[in-house]
Amino acid sequence: MEGKIPKASIIIVNYNAGEWLARCIASVQAQSEQDFECFIVDNGSTDGSMGTLPELDERFIIMELGENTGFAAANNKAAKLAKAPWLALLNPDAFARPDWLEQLLKASNTALNITMVGSTQYLALAETPTLDGVGDCYHISGIAFRAGYGKQIEPPKAGLVFGPCAAAALYHRAKFLTLGGFDERFFCYHEDVDLAFRMQLAGGECLQSPDAIVDHISSGISDKVPEFAIYHGTRNRIWTFFKNMPWPLLILLTPLHIGANLAYLGWALIRKGRFKPTLRGVKDGIKGLPQTFRDRKAVQKTRITTSPDMLKKLTWSPIKVVTRGIHLRALPNDQQP
Repeated sequence: MEGKIPKASIIIVNYNAGEWLARCIASVQAQSEQDFECFIVDNGSTDGSMGTLPELDERFIIMELGENTGFAAANNKAAKLAKAPWLALLNPDAFARPDWLEQLLKASNTALNITMVGSTQYLALAETPTLDGVGDCYHISGIAFRAGYGKQIEPPKAGLVFGPCAAAALYHRAKFLTLGGFDERFFCYHEDVDLAFRMQLAGGECLQSPDAIVDHISSGISDKVPEFAIYHGTRNRIWTFFKNMPWPLLILLTPLHIGANLAYLGWALIRKGRFKPTLRGVKDGIKGLPQTFRDRKAVQKTRITTSPDMLKKLTWSPIKVVTRGIHLRALPNDQQP
């Protein structure tokens, strides 16, 4: 009904998602929680995927941008038009279980200061139930990783994680907009880690839900990672670290970050097709640091989380980085509503 504020605004950014887009939309239509609006934002697809959409009712808003503006910018455009207090982001190759949205909204009320909720993601094409991830973790060296990827285990109980994977995530809309949404300089990749960092600095928390489930095709199923992803992931990793890390920790941890990037370059040397985009990402990451430090000023003005408290939110174990280990923090008793 016109004028009514829905419980959630779902945003799906499509770029040549092919056959998966229609399946994604069908999963949204089948949600147990029907009080939503849904933005389908097309970034200039050329594969005809928008023509595969099923019949849609008035809750669905189609935005055709005509060009590939990037994941970050496309989500930001829809977020500014959204009416609901919560933004539910869903990749076009992710298929929501029937109670996904209901469980996300339920999880948002399980503790104080929750501004983000992460979904439990399973690999859609795996023959046996295999995790695609249970939230994003951030190591003290500035390496982000999707926890639990590739593990055939039961998802952990609800807990606090550094941030959600934006393939299927819930964000508090007012906080999202206040902090500027996704950084459009990033274009795509790592923009969700950057936003999670900014929300953590501003006093927010991320609740990882075991019950809000999606099945995700995921680029990680391919043995060949596109150079595009390697380049943007490398460059944006550097920008995220220097833009967000509080000064005391930046001074303390920069040697680790430099070492981690050198390790990535060494590893890329022995992996076919990885070295050139990794090296280019490092070069452009360094080249873009002057603008990153200018952006940093605005970020640090919103910070209320102390450096010691921020350090507690980071992952310390290098083993967890290598093994995609799960790092969830328990909900403190004093954070229960």
